[in-house]
Amino acid sequence: MNRTISIRLAVFTLGFSLLSTALAVEEGEQAPDFTLTSIHENQPDFTLSQLRGKVVYLDFWASWCAPCLLSLPLYNELYEKYRDRGLEIVGINIDDPIEDGLDFLLDTPLDFTIPADPDGETPTLYDVYGMPTSYLIDQQGVIRLVHEGFREGDIEMIEQQINALLDQ
Repeated sequence: MNRTISIRLAVFTLGFSLLSTALAVEEGEQAPDFTLTSIHENQPDFTLSQLRGKVVYLDFWASWCAPCLLSLPLYNELYEKYRDRGLEIVGINIDDPIEDGLDFLLDTPLDFTIPADPDGETPTLYDVYGMPTSYLIDQQGVIRLVHEGFREGDIEMIEQQINALLDQ
């Protein structure tokens, strides 16, 4: 009996995995638009489509995400280096409660736009299943790179991809 349940669970998991992969937002597709409030009080709402015409690096992160501790300061450096050329970085915080993300930002201040999505609607829209997950979006709103996780050395590849889009 346990073997039958195990087999059914494995088949279900495989089927769900294939379904979620088929529905994932992929390179070459238009980035889904969304509107979110800022993590900071008294800041305007953010809508992705308002950045059309710019290169956007869209990153999903959380305060409990160990690779985010490494990636976010490096993204901030990229933002400082390339924002005058048209780069926008948007770091969507998915912490619930939001205060966890705000506490993180006290120790790691970031200069780019940080909307909050504690309900997880935007990660669902983009089919995000791990932190961090990032999307490089071109000037026409098309996803050019999907990057999952973050390891030492990834920033060089990301910077090359950003430069290539900024040079277009």
